[in-house]
This record gives sequence, structure tokens and C-alpha cells, in this order.
Amino acid sequence: MFQTEFRLSNKDRPKVEAIRAKGLHHSREVNRAHILAALDRKVPQAQIMQVLGVSRSMVWHTRTAYSEGGLTRALFDTERPGRPREYQTDVEARITALAGSAPPEGCRRWTLLLLEQAARSEPGLHGISRETIRRLLKKRSQTLTPTDVVRRQAERGTPGADVQAW
Repeated sequence: MFQTEFRLSNKDRPKVEAIRAKGLHHSREVNRAHILAALDRKVPQAQIMQVLGVSRSMVWHTRTAYSEGGLTRALFDTERPGRPREYQTDVEARITALAGSAPPEGCRRWTLLLLEQAARSEPGLHGISRETIRRLLKKRSQTLTPTDVVRRQAERGTPGADVQAW
């Protein structure tokens, strides 16, 4: 099998060996370091794939990343942006404050339905859903007392006669 010429720089070789030998690194990073070291020693690509249990494209991508972007690009994953937050912390704070406030007149406690109706009447929260409110409050449950919001029996862990079906 044809293999292109590959050489690690003298500066990068000790760094690759250090990652292979010790330290806390992700297994992907260690595998990539093994690939670079093996390519530097002119180990055939088929043998690298067999010993490390990686695909041909993994070897190719690691080699290409090193030649295009250096050691950091070859070894470490780039950060991914992820899905942006739908509601910022000020919205979360407003929902939490609403749940901690006095319930509407005629009700003993807040329910998710009541919270949804109250939140949708606030400016900027017209499209917020009941499920979003539930998730926001679940994340912020330490700021609420157990009696502030009615939860399902399974979520509370204790039986209760005042639980309303949603």
C-alpha cells in the first residue's frame, strides 16, 4: 500500500510521546498520538489500523490535520458551538420569581398550567410552553420550596391528594 512521506517535527515529537506515556487525556487524543508516532516511524498504514483498531479515514484525517494545522489540530477536538440557548438567564429568573410569588387568587398553589398562563401574559414570553417552564423550574428547583409548585405524584415521591392532573 502506498504511504505518503510523513515526519513529525523535532519540537512536536516529545509532546506526542508525553501524551502517549502519561497524563490525563481522552482516549481519542491518545489514539491520535499513537497514529502520529507510528506514521513518524514509517509503520505501514494497514498495521496501524489493525493494531489501534481505527479506520483508514482516521489515519488519513490525523495525518492531514497535522500537516495543515500542526499538533494541536491533529490531537485535540475543536470546540463545537452546540445548540444555542432558547431562553436566557433573565427569562429563567423571571419564571423562577413567578413560581416563587403568591399564586393567583382562588388557588392554593401554582400549577404548570397557571404558570404558563401567567408567563404568557408577561412581555417577551408570549411563546413559552408548559414543557419549557417545567424544564426551567426543574433546573432551578433548589430555589423553590417543595410547596411552591404542584408536581405530579411520581415527581414528588410522596402521595398527595392535592395533585392535579395535567
